[in-house]
Parts: sequence; structure tokens; C-alpha cells
Amino acid sequence: MLTKINEAIEYINSKTQIKPETGIILGTGLGALVNECEIIDTINYQDIPHFPISTVESHTGRLIFGNINKKPVVIMQGRFHYYEGYSMQEVTFPVRVFKFLGIQKLLISNASGGLNRNIKVSELMLLTDHLNLLPESPLRGKHYKEFGPRFPQMSEPYSLDLIEKARGIAKQYNIKLHEGCYAAVQGPALETRAEYKMVNILGADAVGMSTVPETIVAVQMGIPVCAISVITDLGFPEGNETVSMESIIAAANSAQPLLTKMFSELV
Repeated sequence: MLTKINEAIEYINSKTQIKPETGIILGTGLGALVNECEIIDTINYQDIPHFPISTVESHTGRLIFGNINKKPVVIMQGRFHYYEGYSMQEVTFPVRVFKFLGIQKLLISNASGGLNRNIKVSELMLLTDHLNLLPESPLRGKHYKEFGPRFPQMSEPYSLDLIEKARGIAKQYNIKLHEGCYAAVQGPALETRAEYKMVNILGADAVGMSTVPETIVAVQMGIPVCAISVITDLGFPEGNETVSMESIIAAANSAQPLLTKMFSELV
């Protein structure tokens, strides 16, 4: 694993001089932040040694290096999911690479199904905690001391400092920002009504298929995380809504200006 990371880092450093302070992972239908970035270099995932390749249609599949608000960033335009067939180590490989590139914080976005009746489609939810319902941990297997502790403390998966900053930004720009717990499930089938009800009973306000593995690895490596969900559909068990990828992407697209403002100001 260390050899793979070093080879990826060596290749990336041969293609860009940018030393990013912030890493950003963009979720389904949430690529508009790139338009706010002064792009300096782009690298296709397929060209980076040992990097997975995004197989989801709405995920572009490239690293973008540049500046947002004059701050150096690296953006994942397209992420990896466990349901694509990758191992958790592969899903989270970019986070480990980001750490060795020198990032000091990680911003994550995702599209998710809403379970809280107070949150409407295309509204934003700031993650304050999560439920890991995935079948495998990204920390499973051989431990490398260079990554941090074998048993990382997960009582604060999302940085309280960044949460407070996000609250301030939302208030300053009059952005409706809910807060809640996010549940990560395997997918790719969307949840049944009974499953939505189960996850809600467990305490989740939204459910999706990403974010948690990246957060676990970031916490292990000492990277503060801020994550925001865009609610793209409603998973109330008694609802009759028909959900499609097209409707999910449309809902995400309508929320992009708000998410873009949140992340650019956080940077």
C-alpha cells in the first residue's frame, strides 16, 4: 500500500506544482464547484498509478488542481463507491494520497435520500455524525503506522470547528442548512420502504452510499472533515415517490449553487 501511494504521489507531483491545502470530493451531480476553481492542472484517474477509475456515468473521473479564493485545492471530480466492485482500500485510496500531498482538511459532498420530514428535496444537510452500515471497513487488513492509529477515535468524525464555520457561512449568506446523521449503505439498489424506515429508526436523517469510508480514513490520518449532503429524494416509508437517477441528478443540480457557495467559503 505504501509503495502504491508513493508511486501515485510521484506521478502526481510530476504533473503539477500545486501543493493543496484542502481536498474536496464531489458527489453525484455536484460538479459545479469546479467552475469556481482557477484550474491549473488536471489529471485523469486512469493515468495515475494504482488509482481506481470511476464507473458511474455522472462522475467525470479526474483530479483538478488549482485555487479557490486564492487557496490551493485538489478536487476529485468523481468518486469511487463500494458498489462499483472496489475494495474499501481502493475506495479510500485517494484520501490517503491527499494526506501525503499535504492537505489540511477534507470537504465531502454527496447526494442522499432524506429521512427527516423537516428536510426537503434539494436542501442541504450538514453531517454531524454517521451510521456505518457498510459490510467492510476501510481499515480492515494490514496496519501501517504511517496512516495513524489502528483504532482511531470516532466520537467526532466531523470536525466541530468546521461545523461551526459552516453554520456561520450559512447564516451569513442566508442558506438553509439542516444538520443531521448520515447512514451509509452498500447499494446500488435504492432502499425499500421498510429499509428506509429501519435506517430512520436507527437515527439517520439521510441515507446514501458513500462518504463514511472516506471519513473514517481521514479521521485515522488526522484530517479534519466537513461533509454536506444534498437531499435528492425523500425516503419516507409511506411515500409513493418514484426515484430515478435522472431525478436525483436534477435535484442535485438545483442545489449546486448553494453547495458551491458553502464549499468555496469553507476553503
